[in-house]
Amino acid sequence: MQSDLPHTGAEVEPSDFLSKTPAQDTPSSSDELTDEEWAELERATDPDLPPDEAEPHAHGAGWVQAADKAEAVTTPDPATPDPATPDPATPDPATEVVPTEAAESMVSERAADLTTAIGDEDVPETVEGSSDETTEPVASEVAEPEPVLAMPLPRIIAVANQKGGVGKTTTTVNIAACLAEQGYRTLLVDLDPQANASTGLGLEPRELEYSIYHVMLHDQDTDSCIEPTEIKNLFVLPSSLDLAGAEIELVSLLSREHRLRLAIDSVIDDFDYVLIDCPPSLGLLTINALTAAHEVLVPIQCEYYALEGLGQLMRNVDLVKASLNPDLVINHIVLVMFDPRTRLAGQVVDEVRSHFGKTVCENVIPRTVRLSEAPSFGQPITTFDSDSRGAAAYRAVTQEVLNGQA
Repeated sequence: MQSDLPHTGAEVEPSDFLSKTPAQDTPSSSDELTDEEWAELERATDPDLPPDEAEPHAHGAGWVQAADKAEAVTTPDPATPDPATPDPATPDPATEVVPTEAAESMVSERAADLTTAIGDEDVPETVEGSSDETTEPVASEVAEPEPVLAMPLPRIIAVANQKGGVGKTTTTVNIAACLAEQGYRTLLVDLDPQANASTGLGLEPRELEYSIYHVMLHDQDTDSCIEPTEIKNLFVLPSSLDLAGAEIELVSLLSREHRLRLAIDSVIDDFDYVLIDCPPSLGLLTINALTAAHEVLVPIQCEYYALEGLGQLMRNVDLVKASLNPDLVINHIVLVMFDPRTRLAGQVVDEVRSHFGKTVCENVIPRTVRLSEAPSFGQPITTFDSDSRGAAAYRAVTQEVLNGQA
């Protein structure tokens, strides 16, 4: 739009339009001089007039004073502002002028140039008078993802489920083997009197002189009872049949719920992970495991009865937290023995995920023949059949466990 203002060579700011008031307009000379004064002006400026008529007098002096006054109004000195002139920053409401179309256009153009120069993402607010409004959320309002519950090393994980036959020992052995495979020094504590975890790693409990039984009830040194395995970085604190009567013997002992914790504390600095294979019950042995652990991993068979046992386990974990181990958390729930051919398995998976959310591992353990055969050879699935579906599934679950590591 072509501006009506005279071009002076200097950049015109939008405030020049907004701050101009009628009091600053140049007064017209026709409003100041009378006809007689105009005649005096002609005589003073016309050289052909007689000298006596061109002699200056009061009217001529008055015109000069009026001209000087008008010049002073139209070209004020910025160094000496007139106190009678209102401050443009705080205009008088009675004399404030609404911005013209040219002023609005100039403001919009300047705002567009500013936005282009510094980028849209750096402008916190929209320019007043602009029709475009920012709809992007402020960075502080964007919801951040919920952080994973991280655990520092060393980590002590109790693998617990009071229902038998749910793949608890198989899960403990194979996750321990996967951790050792990745270079973590791992100790598997076999707290089940059946000693299946010990035999599943190639040990023969009957041939061992000491076991976890002697550590918990006879104060045997823990380090002297730990047995190496054929897998690098994997060690076992084995069980024995003597542990079957330990429930009764523990009743009369001092600090009976903390016996296992004291045994693990004496060797914890030598390991990155300690996995405890709990017995399929809710007696004193399981209470010892929950008291010693930092977190609980719960394997659940994809069948209806497994859901009933999970509720009881949750209540017992809450009881242990209230009186013995306030830092205990259920960090992972692993769905095992999944058979995609049955509708019930899918329903159990959906039900568990809807109740426990992100606590449930994304990967499930399938029901395979190779997983069932591996314990009979005294090997975990990672060495018995490293390329099987079961080995791949347990490696994926182990990675989810590692993701919770601080």
